Amino acid sequence: MSPLSAARAALRVYAAGAAVVLAQLLRRCLGGFAEPVFPPQPDRVAIVTGGTDGIGYATAKQLARLGMHVIIAGNNDSKAQDVVQRLKEETSNDKVEFLYCDLASLTSIRQFVQKFKKKKIPLHVLVNNAGVMMVPQRKTRDGFEEHFGLNYLGHFVLTNLLLDSLKEAGRPGRTARVVTVSSATHYVGELRMRDLHGSRCYSPHGAYAQSKLALVLFTYHLQRLLAAQGSPVTANVADPGVVDTDLYRHVFWGTRLIQKMLGWWAFKTPDEGAWTSVYAAVTPDLEGIGGRYLYNEKETKSLTVTYDRDLQRQLWATSCQMTSIPDVTR
Repeated sequence: MSPLSAARAALRVYAAGAAVVLAQLLRRCLGGFAEPVFPPQPDRVAIVTGGTDGIGYATAKQLARLGMHVIIAGNNDSKAQDVVQRLKEETSNDKVEFLYCDLASLTSIRQFVQKFKKKKIPLHVLVNNAGVMMVPQRKTRDGFEEHFGLNYLGHFVLTNLLLDSLKEAGRPGRTARVVTVSSATHYVGELRMRDLHGSRCYSPHGAYAQSKLALVLFTYHLQRLLAAQGSPVTANVADPGVVDTDLYRHVFWGTRLIQKMLGWWAFKTPDEGAWTSVYAAVTPDLEGIGGRYLYNEKETKSLTVTYDRDLQRQLWATSCQMTSIPDVTR
């Protein structure tokens, strides 16, 4: 990516964010965001990645309030104990726990899956929520560009390694669910299959948008595979909107200033941002339904290229090669 292309990527990302913020402001003026009512979820188990902060924390909290056994998968050991204790107190649910999982390390992901499976408990919901946003150029422990490696490949591997558990827990009429968090930046993303790691000219904005685009393509292909197998598991995408969290520390200073001054009004709260993920995880309206892009608890269209089945298959096959996951599509 040339410097000019990198600048264009940044402008597209900020334009996409500004459009969402304006839509949220309009909705605030017209009455705001109404909290959905979700059915209780006793005896169900959920894993939420990145559940110690922001949208992930809010998602874990809301699922725990519904009676779910919630396992937070995160890499923040230092605050894990406090987070778990706070969630238990806020939700009156003792079935909240933390398991270490660094999504920037394939070894750590595999260790997490092994620890989870040793618990001998079912898995009904997997929320792929964790991520980094517009960080400086750096690599994961396995040598992947961090946005692509952590946001996308980490969840690709985690989901594939947990599919057997999800299939065992799901049943007709009560499917297990995979919920993957993307964002409106996928609309301005480009999937550069010949340079997925941005080695030619790095753009943090382009890399972030690409990772969110990859998550949508992955989810749609996963859903087609599950449906073809007749599996009692569905996969959907959740778009939280623009949410007031700590993820913005690497963005343009003007955006941070807007967040500081108007975030309380123009941005969604973490709880509001989590509603679509929770909706995808538990609503009876989506029973047996997958391959949907959800925004504000409603289905909407994603970028046209995300429906390209050849591109879905190409990304899936490449991801399998990168991570040593068997490619079941061959």
